[in-house]
Amino acid sequence: MKCLEYVGKTVGVAKENALSELGVTEDRVEIEVIDEGNKGLLSIIGRRPAKIKVTLKKDYATEAKSFLRNILDNMGIDAEINITENKNIIKIVLNGSNMGILIGYRGETLDSLQYLVSLVVNKEQSGEYKRIVLDAENYRDKREETLKRLAMRIAHKVHKTGKIMRLEPMNPYERRIIHSALQEDKYIKTYSEGDEPHRYVVIDLKKA
Repeated sequence: MKCLEYVGKTVGVAKENALSELGVTEDRVEIEVIDEGNKGLLSIIGRRPAKIKVTLKKDYATEAKSFLRNILDNMGIDAEINITENKNIIKIVLNGSNMGILIGYRGETLDSLQYLVSLVVNKEQSGEYKRIVLDAENYRDKREETLKRLAMRIAHKVHKTGKIMRLEPMNPYERRIIHSALQEDKYIKTYSEGDEPHRYVVIDLKKA
């Protein structure tokens, strides 16, 4: 993070000088008072200006948007990038044409982009870790509903036939959706088997 020193007649003036020069609001910086200064005798003898150290906070959202914009431009995709930040979660929603290219087969391309954005914004180990959630045209919500319906349908089949069912390989995020959807079912249990990236969910009857 960038650190700079500023002076002024008072700490308040030094802050104003810093914010004006940097073109940011106070919430975007961390301020440490190095010297509160001294008015001196008759405001002349021994007068000393106040000095502060200003550290620019890491702008995760801007870094994420810049990185994604560069990728989209190189791919020739015109998309709107909307970012919201809530505590340690940064949600990015892409809207535009050709979103299918960005989503990929069952969200694989979207997951890869999400991983890359996470690497970029969290590259400084000293900074606060931010969880990145990347979506396009509400794909993730739609996919979650599809997986929940699948979980319920397969659970019903397992309960009816008594036969264990193994779902196709899924990423950790999608497996969690299946587990969560059935965790309250008093007849069904779920667990995962296999190694990544071929790990899958098993749906089975609970033992009597």
